[in-house]
Amino acid sequence: MEGGFGTEHLRPVELPVPAPKRGQVVVRIRAASLNYRDLMVVDGQFDKSLLMPLVPLSDGAGEVVAVGEDAHRLRVGDRVATLFQQKWLGGRPTFRTTLESSLGYPRGGVLAEQVVLDEDGLVALPPALTFEEGSTLPIAGVTAWQALHVDAPARPGDTVLVLGTGGVAVFAIQLARASGARVIVTSSSDEKLARARELGATDLINYRSTPDWDARALELTGGVGVDLVVDTAGGDLRRSVRALRPGGQVSLVGLLAGASAELDVVPMLLRRARIQAISVGSRDMFEDLVRAVAHHRIRPVIHRVYPFEAAREAMEALRRGEHVGKLVIAVG
Repeated sequence: MEGGFGTEHLRPVELPVPAPKRGQVVVRIRAASLNYRDLMVVDGQFDKSLLMPLVPLSDGAGEVVAVGEDAHRLRVGDRVATLFQQKWLGGRPTFRTTLESSLGYPRGGVLAEQVVLDEDGLVALPPALTFEEGSTLPIAGVTAWQALHVDAPARPGDTVLVLGTGGVAVFAIQLARASGARVIVTSSSDEKLARARELGATDLINYRSTPDWDARALELTGGVGVDLVVDTAGGDLRRSVRALRPGGQVSLVGLLAGASAELDVVPMLLRRARIQAISVGSRDMFEDLVRAVAHHRIRPVIHRVYPFEAAREAMEALRRGEHVGKLVIAVG
């Protein structure tokens, strides 16, 4: 991306073949998946002073083709996926390990045939997944994993309410079902809800025909409330809180409804509610996700794969939000 913001400024360029430095490897990117964050970066919603040119996209998968000096975790030929926050390997996050080390902004991204990364910023792919499937894991998969299994682990018999059917939401449906939880899903589209049922959703709510979806969620749980809400929209958090059981959690993973939120304190106090903001996750979480995906034989849901030269078209499809699951660009 160069010359300005907007998808019209995405253009292919020829760059020198990268060479790895100490502790680095070169990855031939085979596929890259799209996240709403990528569109916000391209549109200039993150930083109007962003330095260009910038290679966009954060989530890629491919194979190691060169290894630098003192790089010992990976070998040539290893199949890997990129870690979104390159320096958050485990433990508590800091601004340095999260915001400052994120691929696609402020660091260069993965919409390229080859990229150089620290070997610590890569995770081995599950053997059964294709590169296209593997590219969906770094943000959507890890975010859903942290939302469900880190601060408020979903257990067999729990009820999880998932808002939407985008990338994070679909992973949340799959992971929650694999944990033995009951899954309620909301959407404005009956067609998308039907797809959610195929993926394991047990109860469906169309929030256009049922605008009081929080009341419907309470009804579905016999007035008890849900254990966990995976809120991919943000904006009005009041309904998410009202759908909770006492002591339940809202995992806030998105801001599709905007950067500001509405929240009433009294219902939170009455429910002893927790609201946990989720910012993807560490390499330790990613590796836990990989083990779970392999064990439960979870196949990431891909709505469509675009060729490299159609990156702009893929971005505009993301903007329209008509997909269920992930949009992917085939690179190599």
